Formats: sequence, structure tokens, C-alpha cells
Amino acid sequence: MKFDILTLFPAMFEGPLTESILKRACENGLIEVALHNIRDWALDKHATADDSPYGGGAGMVMKVEPLAGAIESVKEKCPGSKVILTSPGGRTLSHDVAQELSREEGLIIICGRYEGVDERVKKLFVDEEISLGDFVMTGGEIAAMALVDSVARLVPGVLGSDDSALYDSFADGLLEYPQYTRPPEFRGEKVPDVLLSGNHAVIAKWRRKESLLRTLASRPELLGRIELSKADQKLLAEVSS
Repeated sequence: MKFDILTLFPAMFEGPLTESILKRACENGLIEVALHNIRDWALDKHATADDSPYGGGAGMVMKVEPLAGAIESVKEKCPGSKVILTSPGGRTLSHDVAQELSREEGLIIICGRYEGVDERVKKLFVDEEISLGDFVMTGGEIAAMALVDSVARLVPGVLGSDDSALYDSFADGLLEYPQYTRPPEFRGEKVPDVLLSGNHAVIAKWRRKESLLRTLASRPELLGRIELSKADQKLLAEVSS
């Protein structure tokens, strides 16, 4: 899968893209990430990519010409890619959204800055706007990093074991169950005996019950968004009592 990121600050991506899982995914050819400096398509010698807003007001607005040039240049090489703008007004990024986007041929991600982009960019080029939530950041670069990370890990082979993504929080609508590793006891806190039993059926039931309990305690609204099986309903009744 190809990710093309359009940004005014490409150096911000050096750390996240050159470490851990994303680094290995790029090296193994499972994903490709290309950074594009929007200023390279500016029309003046000063590489101006923003200007003051028509009608007055604070801040600056990203100019349409550099963004249009950047998008069209990338789109020419990747015609099947979906164009996304990181924006507070977009659809909130969720596991379901990441799954949906992971099935795209590629993503062209525009990192918004300042007071936003010229509205004509949205009308002419953007397929969808994506937000991390109801808060504002200094720019869309961190949102783009989160988007790439959440989508890339769902590309087959990126996590090493495709089963890893199946049991993530939100993968089935619930929060993930508690996880433990060695040592079996630390400062008086012991690993639950069930996890040491070797009985996989019992462990699976315990994990499902704990997942339901954790969701009920921390994010009860999620329970109303999924269809619970009869077994789930029975377990939920047990943890609610």
C-alpha cells in the first residue's frame, strides 16, 4: 500500500517512519511512504505556501496553487489513491475507518496547517476529511502519522501475525482484555491462575469476560454499538452482578 504525505514539514516524519513496525514494513515492501514538501510546488522564488485570508481575520491560510500542484503531481503517478485532508471537521478516525482505508490502493494525505486550507482544495481534490477527535493541534502532521500507523498495521503481513490485529481493542467493538507476561509475580501482584492453566477454552472464556468487564467499566457506550451473542450476554450479566 502506498502512502503519499503532503506537508510543509517533512522532517517531522523521520522518527515515526524509521523505527519499529513501520520501518520493517517499508523495508519488506509491504507499504511505501513518500514525503512531499508542498513548498516544492509554490509559484514564487520564496516558496510561499500560505497567505492571509480574504475578508480579514487572524492567522494564515494554505494557498491553493501549491497544494493543487502537489496533489496533481502525485495523483498522476498514483491515480487510484484516495485524497485525504487531516481536518477537525472530518470523520473521526476509528478502527472501522482504519479498516476501511486499509483496503484502498493508496492514500494521499494532506497535512493541514495554520487556519486551514483554501476551500477550493477541498472542493476540487479532497475525497474525505479525517479528524483525530474534538481537539485542535498545531498542524496535521501528527494526525497523518496516526492515520498511517493505524492503517498500515492492518495491511496483511505488517504485524507479522495477521491474528494480532484480530484481538486489538475495538477490533470486535470491545476493549481488549488484560495482558500479562513473565514474571508470574511482581510485588505481590500475580498473573491470574487461568492464564497459567494451559486450558485454551477456559482462557478464551476468561479473556472474553474480562474484555466485556473492561468495556462496561471504561467505555459502556461501546456495548450499545455491537450485537452481543447469547454467550456474551450471559457473561455480561455475570460481570454486571
